[in-house]
Amino acid sequence: MNRKEECQMSWKERDKWGWREFILLMILEFGVVIGIIKFFIKPLYSQWFKDELYAGTLMGLTIAIVIIIGVYFIALRPRKLSWREVGIRPFDKKDWKLIILLSLLLLAGAIIVMSLTSLIGNSYENGKTEAIQKNLAIHTIIIAFISAAIISPIYEEIFYRGFLYRWLRTRLGLIAALILSSLIFSIVHIPTYNVMPVNFLSGVIFAWAYERTSSVWPPVIIHGLTNGLMVLLTVTG
Repeated sequence: MNRKEECQMSWKERDKWGWREFILLMILEFGVVIGIIKFFIKPLYSQWFKDELYAGTLMGLTIAIVIIIGVYFIALRPRKLSWREVGIRPFDKKDWKLIILLSLLLLAGAIIVMSLTSLIGNSYENGKTEAIQKNLAIHTIIIAFISAAIISPIYEEIFYRGFLYRWLRTRLGLIAALILSSLIFSIVHIPTYNVMPVNFLSGVIFAWAYERTSSVWPPVIIHGLTNGLMVLLTVTG
């Protein structure tokens, strides 16, 4: 058995967590992140900055800090586990082929899904998009890019793939874990209902990248590339 096979075995068959970690982190996500940060703190940020781009970026940074701290103190530290347990580990050079393939697949799938849903009148504009388009400047583009292509992919992949997908995968199997983790990933992006189909597709592809590579870095890269491209399309659109 080679090193990669041993790595895959360790996260697919030797899950050290239980229901306690799962329930606490779901409370953190749905109670604190969605219930408090998105619906109570985000409006305060909007009032302070009078700009949805700055408010949304600060909200994303706030969520990232809360999630990373939560994963550490709930899932890792109590059991004396390293960050490798949530997929922060190297991946093979040959996995770059998979990363490129899945990135292209996601972009093509997103375009198809968005085209189909636009036929029923869905718009893909949001507060951040409108803020960028109204105030096109180097600093706004950089802020939007960092938020979408770096901050969000890192904390979301650690949580949704490194912990959530792994937890479901070791208990329910591949297909159920792909579907449920992607469904939860879509739900937490409410109230942006118009992009939920794309979010679900993204969740499946990110989870599959983690499944094949045993590392969260490939889904982070795919997530960052696609989000970054969307920012650039917004700027030039």
